[in-house]
Amino acid sequence: MSPAVAGGDSGSGSAFGDLDRPPLDGTALRQALVGPGTWWRRVEVCAQSPSTNAELADLARQEAPEGTLVTTDHQVAGRGRLGRGWASPARSGIAASVLLRPDHVPSERWSWLPLLVGIATVEAVRISTGVDAALKWPNDVVVEDRKLAGILLERIETPAGPAAVAGLGLNVSLREDELPVAHATSLLLCGASTTDRAVVLRAYARVLEALYRAWAATDGDPAAGLHDSYVRRCVTLGRDIVVTASDGAVLRGNAQAIDASGRLVLSVDGRHRAIGAGDVVHVRPRT
Repeated sequence: MSPAVAGGDSGSGSAFGDLDRPPLDGTALRQALVGPGTWWRRVEVCAQSPSTNAELADLARQEAPEGTLVTTDHQVAGRGRLGRGWASPARSGIAASVLLRPDHVPSERWSWLPLLVGIATVEAVRISTGVDAALKWPNDVVVEDRKLAGILLERIETPAGPAAVAGLGLNVSLREDELPVAHATSLLLCGASTTDRAVVLRAYARVLEALYRAWAATDGDPAAGLHDSYVRRCVTLGRDIVVTASDGAVLRGNAQAIDASGRLVLSVDGRHRAIGAGDVVHVRPRT
């Protein structure tokens, strides 16, 4: 176990300064998720972590089982897509990473994993807080075009074979003056019925379990329901957008569809272009 995880659970009686932001209770979270008949095998909660994705990747290389979750009260060196830094005040959000080992799913269908995690996040937010979240392609969770959560999925090699680490960063109780950028938001600012991180995290874990097990049972076939589920929640489709590609190219067009690989199909000057998430730096509304 890596040092940042080995310090014991937060929520064990240590002092904290903000009564509106209590620490997570690791024992309670394990009791709620891990047990007979569930997919979850291991839950680690720590007071502080540089990056839950990095912590979980280390555990995966030590043969941690699928269904391992690592979360923290304070992530201090989190990473988003394309290596972007990410941080927030202690206990103001959810930083959680889940280990997935879809051994029997063809590798070309793994591109659907970040989209699946996005669906799970949207549904968990709706169920637990009443906030009408949606998806901005590929996997940003938004409320009225303001970013509520981001997802980073990393494929890693382990002694037991390839695995995926799915990281979630969700703004829960950030106040207006704490937002990292103007187009961000939080559950608090969206009028959520609760900002209890434990409630939201349990909902996320349960929805993710159900979606992932169903996807894996169909060998990752997006036509078995995942594609339609994503399309129903994606607010990018039908809009005129500007896409900045990783090679510097800028594409302006209308978002038409999501293809069988999870790519965005963009109509540009009457021609269709399929764009993968890994090829994109920014997707913004066209003004």
